[in-house]
Order: sequence, then structure tokens, then C-alpha cells
Amino acid sequence: MSSPAGTPSGRTLLAITVTLLAWASAFVAIRSVGEDLSPGALALGRLLVGTAVLGLLLLGRTWVRPRGREWGLLAVCGVGWFGIYNVALNAAEQHLDAGTTAMLVNIGPILIAVFAGLLLGEGFPRWLVVGIAVAFAGVVLIGLATRSAEADLVGVLLCLVAAVTYAAGAVAQKPLLARLPGLQVTFMACAVGAICCLPWAGVLARELPAAPAGSVVGMVYLGVVPTALAFSTWAYALSRMDAGRLGVTTYLVPPLVILLGWLLLDEVPPALAVVGGAVCLVGVAVSRRRDRRPTVVEEQPAAAVP
Repeated sequence: MSSPAGTPSGRTLLAITVTLLAWASAFVAIRSVGEDLSPGALALGRLLVGTAVLGLLLLGRTWVRPRGREWGLLAVCGVGWFGIYNVALNAAEQHLDAGTTAMLVNIGPILIAVFAGLLLGEGFPRWLVVGIAVAFAGVVLIGLATRSAEADLVGVLLCLVAAVTYAAGAVAQKPLLARLPGLQVTFMACAVGAICCLPWAGVLARELPAAPAGSVVGMVYLGVVPTALAFSTWAYALSRMDAGRLGVTTYLVPPLVILLGWLLLDEVPPALAVVGGAVCLVGVAVSRRRDRRPTVVEEQPAAAVP
């Protein structure tokens, strides 16, 4: 096992690579499958598959019973991060290309820091405030880019909803990880998200038989790889290297999404959106310049979990 300050082992680097590629591919898969499955139905199908796979991974492991307040935190994590987030993200990608969506959702780490400052007493360091201002300017640029490209701003607003709910769920997760195993927390949150999406069960039952085989496979892929597998490889890497250094690697997700979108979907975000995305990333990087020990912001994925 590598020390936090040491060089990651080959297996750790492989786990990081799998995680980044899986999360990046999710944005592209959602964009493609969204042509045949509506946002709520796709979210429900993905979460049902993810819950089943995570449940299999939990077989034979010790189960830690959640206590009073932990049930509430699990509900916030599951409803926000897995339920609302997935529906909003799926809907956003019906208005925006995959790359622009990934760049917008990647302001999540700043929102995590804001929620942590408000709810966990972590305060508002100077660099956090500067980073928020820079990232907001990037969001404005992306909004202007989508407007100039004759696309409505609904997609931008949905991305912001996704980023907010992701951040709320991530902050709620921090106290849970102090006592509950990470895989168990992920399984329970995914199950709660699936329950929240059950109102779309009828829609999924109607759309799934009519969907092409490729879209059905894509939905299963989203549940197995970006949801179940990527969370597992992330946890493996996180246990073997410094959380802050690992979190920085997830800044590669938006560029990977843009590359995959170009190769697989023939999509290229508007030039101004790319500039805005770069400004957002600079804002996130600036917000992480702190002189104190890494806290919840570094303990969670720095980019949104698509």
C-alpha cells in the first residue's frame, strides 16, 4: 500500500484511470441513451442496476446498522446525490452537449465547500471566496455560449440543480463515513435514489421494450460501470493515496468528456463554452488553495459523479 506522500502503485494508478474514464464515459452514454429513454426512466433504470450490483458486492461483508441521525443523512445523500442529481443530469443533456454539461457540473466541489462552511463550521477561507467568483464568471460565459448557439438556458439551470444536489449529498455523506463502510453507504444511497425514481416505473416499462438494444445496453452500462464499478475503484485508490492529490485527478473528467463526445458523438462544445469551462476549473482550483488540513472537499470526488 502506498503512503499518502509516496508514489501510487501500478494498481492504484489503474484504479484511478478506470474511475476517470468511467465517470467521463457516463456523460457521453447519457447523451446517447437519452434519445430513447426519458430522464426519469433512465435514472430509475440506472439506479436499479447499480443497486443490484452494489448489493452483490456487499455479500459476505459486515453490515453496520445505521443509527437515528444517520438515516436522515442517508436520505439526503440518496435523494439529492442519486435521485434528483441523476434526473437533472439526464434532462440537462437533452439541452446541452456532453462536454458543456460536464464543465458546468464540475463546479460541485465549490458548492461542497460552501455547504461545509455553512453546515459543518469549516468557514469561508479567502481563496474559497475568490474561487467562487471565478467559477461564477465561467458559468456566465457558458450561459452566453449556449445562448449564442441558439440553445435555451434550461440545460444550464438543470446542470446547476445537479451540481447543488450533488454537493448537498456529498456533504451529508461525510458524517456517515466516520462509522459506516463506504460501500454500504453507496449501496444504501443508491437504493434510496432508486426508490425516489419509482414514479417513473411505468414510463420505464413503456420505453424499455421500444428502445433499441444499444440504448438498453447503455442503461445497464451506466448502472454497472460509472455507478457501481467506479465508486469501488475510487474507494480503492482513496485508501492508498492522499485524498487531496487523488481529488485533483478528477479535473481531467471534463476534458475527457469533450474528447469522447467528439470521437463518439461528433459533438464539440461552442468555443466560448470551452473558455467558460476552463474558467470554472480555474475557480475550482483556486478555491482549494487552503493552509489547513484537507476536509470534506478533498474527501469527496472533486468532479460530479455522473
